[in-house]
Amino acid sequence: VQLQASGGGSAQAGGSLRLSCAASGRFFSINHMGWYRQAPGKERELVAVVTSAGSTNYAESVKGRFSISRDNAKNTVSLQMNSLEPEDTAVYYCALIVGSQFFWGQGTLDTVSS
Repeated sequence: VQLQASGGGSAQAGGSLRLSCAASGRFFSINHMGWYRQAPGKERELVAVVTSAGSTNYAESVKGRFSISRDNAKNTVSLQMNSLEPEDTAVYYCALIVGSQFFWGQGTLDTVSS
């Protein structure tokens, strides 16, 4: 399984960024796809996740600002990040979760300046 992330970068506070991730390889069709992030000096944390049935879950800190979506036919997941805050600065990781097994994409550094 491979996960290829794209998008992100730098933005001003109040701005927007979009992350996308494509999964390839062989894996069970019933799964979760999502995004985690790790800020400097902090542990990796869940940002948002979406199941193959379309149910979503968000970290409290991003509710109302971030939106996750997926395309099951293409095995892709996207994260639209609006109203960005400097506290959103982190390395963002795409994840594919099958049962208790995690597959990770490469991290992308997203920086939000005030």
